[in-house]
Amino acid sequence: MYLFYAPDIEQDTTLPEEESGHAIRVLRLKEGDEIILTNGKGSFFRANIIAAHQKRCKLELLESWQQEELWPFYLHIAIAPTKNMDRMEWFVEKATEIGIDAITCLNCRFSERREIKTARLEKILISAMKQSQKASLPLLTGMTGFTEFVKLPFAGRKFIAHCEEQEKLLLSKTYHPGERVLILIGPEGDFSPDEIKLALQNGFEPISLGKSRLRTETAALAACQTIHVLNE
Repeated sequence: MYLFYAPDIEQDTTLPEEESGHAIRVLRLKEGDEIILTNGKGSFFRANIIAAHQKRCKLELLESWQQEELWPFYLHIAIAPTKNMDRMEWFVEKATEIGIDAITCLNCRFSERREIKTARLEKILISAMKQSQKASLPLLTGMTGFTEFVKLPFAGRKFIAHCEEQEKLLLSKTYHPGERVLILIGPEGDFSPDEIKLALQNGFEPISLGKSRLRTETAALAACQTIHVLNE
């Protein structure tokens, strides 16, 4: 089943231009054909094409329903974007397929990338959401300063995965199923000692993801998958 994305479908029963082009020009759908779409806010819709236009495909909504809850927790990963954006894009895609609620791009002391264009990542999020047949689009927040971010309130467990030698529990040994969780993943050069200290002062718990030293995007995806496995 091909899934279309129309965030404002309940207010405007017209597919966005990119989705209209794909439906009419690529898939060659026509008036009278039915499609399934999502608003990215948890709902699916069944609709009938009533005007097959390549830029403004008009629909008639026939039915709507909420997707069942896919995981019994809330997962937010804040990650320092990699210098090579292909690796960051890979993480965003795979985390969305596995299941994640929010992603924040962190600007850290040793960050390899200070600016990021969120439009490209948003497209990847949407594509991965549709491919994995989900009705909820993860929240993406652009570059945010580390100091500012760690001081924000969060109702749940807060972890920082860093490489400094200190007593740390494995994520799999300290997280409890069902808990809301926020996990900080640093750049290739790790968090600075001052950043680690600040995070701990603001309620973050130090964790390990295993004995291997992982690349940034690998660590983030390992954390995402660990939370899901622990909740099964």
